[in-house]
Formats: sequence, C-alpha cells, structure tokens
Amino acid sequence: MLADIHGNLPALEAVLAKVESLQPDQIVVDGDLINGVPFSAEVIDRVRALNCITVRGNHEFYYLDFGTERALQAYQDHQRWGQLHWLLERITPAQGAYLAMLPDERTFYIPTTQPMRVAHGVPGRNRTGFYNHQAPEKIIADILPVQERTLISAHTHVQIDRHLEFDGDVLAKLRKNPPTDPSQAARLRDERLLQRRWHLINPGSVGLSLDGDPVAQFALLEAVPESVEPGGWRATMYRLAYDRRPALAAYAETGMMAAGGVMSQLFYWELVTGEPEIILFYQWARDQGLDPDRDDLTSVFHAYTRESGREQVVRALDPLHNRKLG
Repeated sequence: MLADIHGNLPALEAVLAKVESLQPDQIVVDGDLINGVPFSAEVIDRVRALNCITVRGNHEFYYLDFGTERALQAYQDHQRWGQLHWLLERITPAQGAYLAMLPDERTFYIPTTQPMRVAHGVPGRNRTGFYNHQAPEKIIADILPVQERTLISAHTHVQIDRHLEFDGDVLAKLRKNPPTDPSQAARLRDERLLQRRWHLINPGSVGLSLDGDPVAQFALLEAVPESVEPGGWRATMYRLAYDRRPALAAYAETGMMAAGGVMSQLFYWELVTGEPEIILFYQWARDQGLDPDRDDLTSVFHAYTRESGREQVVRALDPLHNRKLG
C-alpha cells in the first residue's frame, strides 16, 4: 500500500525496489501522486506502467479543477499557486486524462478476506486526515459512514495502525459534541453503533513523510484471521532511507523553485526535515496575527525566516549543503 508520492521519483523507485523483493499480490496507490517534488510527470508514467490500483487524492484535484468552475479563485494567484501553474505546463494531456479517469475510492472484496475500503481521506472528503495523537471519538466522528471494518486512509503523511471501538464512552462524547453533518449526527441515535469496530491504517508517505524522519514510507497488508488482527488485515510498516539529493537538486534544475516561490521552498524544506513545514509556517503567521493567504505571502515568509530561525535549522539538515548527510 503506497500513498502520497507527491512527485518524488527517487523515493518511489526506492520503494518499488523493496516492493519487488516482497512480491505482493497487488500494489495499491492511495492518492496524491503529484505536486510537491519536481517529478510529477515521471511519477505518473511510472505508476501507470505498474498497472496497479490507484485512487485520486486532493492534489490530483488541484490540477484537474484548474481552469474550471470548480477551481478556487485563489488558484489564479501566481505567488501562492505558482507551483501548480508550473505543473500544468508539464503534465501532458495523456497524463492528465489518466488522472481524470481515476476513482476517488475503492472497496476490495477479495475472496476469503474481509472487505477493505480505500480513500485518500475518507469517502467523499479527500482532505480529511488523521493522526496518532487524536482522541478516538474525533476519528470515529469522521468515519461513522464507513461500513467496512478496515479503512485505508492517507493525506497526513504519517503512518497509523489503530483499532477504534465505538463504546459507551465514545458515544457519550459524540452526543455531547455531535458531528456537524446532520446525517452523521443522526447515526448517533442508532444503538447498533455500540457494536462497531474499525481498523484505521495509513501507510505513510512515499515522497514527503511528515513525522520528523525524512524517509520513504509504505505498508504491506496481509489478510489474516480475525483472531490474529481484528478486521482481518494486518499491516507491516516500512521506512526506507534513500538518496534525496537528486530530488532536492531538481527544484532549481527544473525551474520549480523559481516558479513556485514560497510554497516550493516550503515543500523543499519538508523533503529536508520530514516536518510539516507548511503547517509550521502558517501556525507561526497566525500567532503573529498574519494571514499568508491574505497578506503578501513573500513578505510574511521573509519575516518568518528572519524571526523564527527555521531557515538555519533546515540548512543544517540539508544533504545538499552538509556533506556528512550526503
């Protein structure tokens, strides 16, 4: 199970070499093939050649929605979305058609196994994501509509392997703070929920891990008896070190950095540190009473680098500038 490649071809090749040694029955890619690292077009071709099962993520929709009535007006802002504009010039019509035909989710009914649902976030909402530190009721509020015992989700770029149980304590907390979706809130009146269990799995990110360890991540899923793993699927998490220097160098070599400005710089930093640099930047800005999407993005970022010291932290970890790391 692969997810969140984000245009990182060197990471994908490292993962596929390991996958070849494991010889799984099927490869599944859970969204976000593109955008972030400069090899999106190459990643699309590599994934297509695998003839694997692939679903779309939110970054596919940034590309597919552009130039349509579905697109946000903000997409026209070259300062904020310059990297998307750069990407549009490099994905061919044939590659775009491939992304356009991908499903948003899949449900597997493999003989002799229990059903498994795969979505980039949750079904119908590809930007919903989960974390290991989240309280069970927060996660369950978002996965209430999922009937399958096993849900494969991605989006947050962290590996997760959690069993969730809808018990009386969870029910009480959700009734106190019910979901905003009326249909989900109505489900809380169904006492049969007390018998529900879920196995939530996130294989992590192939191309941009965000748990502080800049490695390529994926998961191997194996059908097992219920007595071995509730839900019938056991996940083995993999984390692979790989040479990030070709991907880092490509930001300048391909022109992505020049076109993408601040956002490409932050994606570069994420590839260096394995930390959620975009989130850290936006959190810092909010703490200062600033809004990078309203105020001048470049000016806010310059203030961030000047006052936070984050640029020096990243540079010390950058294998292009630190031979010991290379």
